[in-house]
Amino acid sequence: MATHRFIPTAYHNVIGSLSPALHIADSDTVITETLDAAGYDKDGIQRASGPNPMNGPIFVEGAERGDSLKVEILGMVPTRDTGFTRSVVAGNVVEPEDVRTLPPSDRAIWQIDREALTARLAEPVAGLQSFVLPLAPMIGCFGVAPSLGQAISTATSGESGGNMDYRLLGPGTTIWFPVSAAGALFFLGDCHAVQGDGEIVGTGIETTFEVTVRLSVEKKKIIWPRGETADDIFTIGNARPLDQALQHATSEMLRWLTSDYGLDKTAASHLLGQVVRYDVGNVFDPAYTMACRVSKAWLRR
Repeated sequence: MATHRFIPTAYHNVIGSLSPALHIADSDTVITETLDAAGYDKDGIQRASGPNPMNGPIFVEGAERGDSLKVEILGMVPTRDTGFTRSVVAGNVVEPEDVRTLPPSDRAIWQIDREALTARLAEPVAGLQSFVLPLAPMIGCFGVAPSLGQAISTATSGESGGNMDYRLLGPGTTIWFPVSAAGALFFLGDCHAVQGDGEIVGTGIETTFEVTVRLSVEKKKIIWPRGETADDIFTIGNARPLDQALQHATSEMLRWLTSDYGLDKTAASHLLGQVVRYDVGNVFDPAYTMACRVSKAWLRR
């Protein structure tokens, strides 16, 4: 189980069956530095174009179609003192008659204190002069090559992951992606210092990170991404409209509860009917993201 420091020489605006930039063994660890969503590095130099340029792909030995790639997010360290967001909510998250009254959505710069691990607006607006946020690092866009040789834009998401922007996808979380190509072909980028549910201004606080992940192959077939934190398990559906994303996430959770937790569909339905929590990942991009989450307190393998 080796550790690799991966320094990309090229970046990609699609997740697909591209030539591997790095080969690793099953259960190896990778440390890499990401660009921000617009392609700028930790020194403010533009290395690639947006949206969401990805590092990779990383070929994991032994991963075959029908397997799962287990991704453990071991650490995320901010590498820059600034980040950016858009300044106004997106038109698709408000009532149509309110779209006309929204102000222009300009780029806003945030100051990141890497010692205090906080962020604040560089030029605070009225009412937010004391608005200071604790950092909550997360990976906005990552995943594996989709099936049939497809190349999926990093602006959107699907069964193989992509631009999901779910705030629980940070340090301490494990996520599994369905493998559809030899080696899985794992991509990573678009990290956020902070982001609310839905990414409703079209960004999180977009900045650069050093990210550490461990990549392992499991001989288990899944359809949609699955994840686990210290407290919960969750499944992710990516689609539009939002109800279709919810359906994908719920069906994947039913499959997980019946295969791993000894519940039939009736028992799983009773459980979900009373304790499920639904989190919105992204409602800005072409595919929306919904997570179906269950506390481990209710589960026994």
